[in-house]
Amino acid sequence: MQETPDLHGAYPRLDPEQIGVLAAYGERHPTRRGETLIQEGDRDYDFYAITNGSVGEFEDGELLRVHGPGRFLGELGQLTGQPAFFTTKAEEPGEVVAIPVERLRQLIVREPWFGDLVLRAYLIRRSLLIELGAGLRIVGSRFSPDTRRLRDFAARNRLPHRWIDLEEDREAESLVRQLGIRPEDTPVVILYGQQVLRDPSNAELARIIGLPAPPPVPVAEEEPHDLVVVGAGPGGLAAAVYGASEGLDTVIFDAIATGGQAGTSSRIENYLGFPAGVSGGELAERAVIQAEKFGAHLRIPAEAAGLETGNGAHVIRLDDGAATRARSVVIATGARYRRLNVPRLDEFEGCGVYYAATLVEAQVCRDQPVAIVGGGNSAGQAAVFLSRHAVRVRMFVRGGDLSESMSRYLIDRIERNPAVELHFHSEVRELLGKRRLEGIVVEDNRTGERHTFEVRELFVFIGADPCVRWLAGKVELDEKGYVRTGAGDALPLETNLPGVFAVGDVRSGSIKRVASAVGEGSMAVRLVHEHLSR
Repeated sequence: MQETPDLHGAYPRLDPEQIGVLAAYGERHPTRRGETLIQEGDRDYDFYAITNGSVGEFEDGELLRVHGPGRFLGELGQLTGQPAFFTTKAEEPGEVVAIPVERLRQLIVREPWFGDLVLRAYLIRRSLLIELGAGLRIVGSRFSPDTRRLRDFAARNRLPHRWIDLEEDREAESLVRQLGIRPEDTPVVILYGQQVLRDPSNAELARIIGLPAPPPVPVAEEEPHDLVVVGAGPGGLAAAVYGASEGLDTVIFDAIATGGQAGTSSRIENYLGFPAGVSGGELAERAVIQAEKFGAHLRIPAEAAGLETGNGAHVIRLDDGAATRARSVVIATGARYRRLNVPRLDEFEGCGVYYAATLVEAQVCRDQPVAIVGGGNSAGQAAVFLSRHAVRVRMFVRGGDLSESMSRYLIDRIERNPAVELHFHSEVRELLGKRRLEGIVVEDNRTGERHTFEVRELFVFIGADPCVRWLAGKVELDEKGYVRTGAGDALPLETNLPGVFAVGDVRSGSIKRVASAVGEGSMAVRLVHEHLSR
């Protein structure tokens, strides 16, 4: 059987010497034809390197790929505690080296060449799974808010999934009826081809899929953590990595997913050390693995609902009633996307109107006319990325040029791209369509003239507002609602509450760049040490 070619570095081949190194951490295991090595849904499964024979990857009984000697099996979920999203079976008898997951982690730390090779391959494999639409199934109507919620949660957490639309997929209704579910009782999530969740909450889906949710520990019984980070964007993840690596008992929460706004970026090209660019999702996944390697505890979804201070500790209360105590806190909750002020927006959000441009959104844009509203870096990155998938990309910018808010390298790339069409002094006034988005009405803000454009997908990047509601007056804010830091006798990045720091986009005066947020997150840990030593 023909072996699947290496796709973008997803399936590198180990030489005999390298396999010999791996064998010291595991055992050689002969394989029989048809033997299952990894079953879809398995947790804590072994890492396998093939020495002889071949192994196939299957989903729902369909053969996806075949691997021969020198290849290794597995996917990103093996490092992050998620279940396997596909089944692997021996196609031809042979031999594999089997390494338990705990020894795999030791090997990754002790052999840097191997850690780099595996992490890069696993990250690419996750992207391929997302493009393929493998993994869990979300079945529901595009007009259902809960369907949109589940799709957004899966996309933001880079969970391989496929959405089956009850409104357009002819087989969707028969599928749910076979499962004993009425269409009006959707959405449902189908895992591993058989497990059915009826309209699960984000927390329920996270728990079953392997995302680390917060334990229900009564706050009175909990020993304070050295550091609790609220928000898992670049600033929060940096604080978690540096805090844990320096020996602090570190916990990091996020309401939806790791990566923050940066996590929804298809390509960040001006981040130091990544000359070819890196997606926001990949950057976040790398940081999560790094933080967990040093012992940080990640909890998702866990939305902060309040902050209290007293008796030498801070208490972060969560929206599910749980709480946690901390000797120091880093606020890294970032900002939420602003929404267009147009009629019918709710009707099309998630099924025509989007606030991120990732591989998931790109799938629905293929060969479609799309529009982008905004003139900043996020809008520019989206335009460049989507132009490789959509038939046409129109950018609608309220101002007269891009130089005020977009990096020069992006402006040059957009101006040279024949698939991107720029419209200045333009504002969206109406969304058109019956069952799905079909067009938009745009007004020239100088002349008042209005024009209609055919659009199937609309991406909105018009700025954001700080996520500070949970602080409820506990820390000082500036006139725009951002958290003030460094006033009076406070340490740099420290709020008016001793031991409570703010980093990244939520902080007043921040630069609103990934690199600066990472810098502030790492700097905050030094200041935490200074606070704790007082």
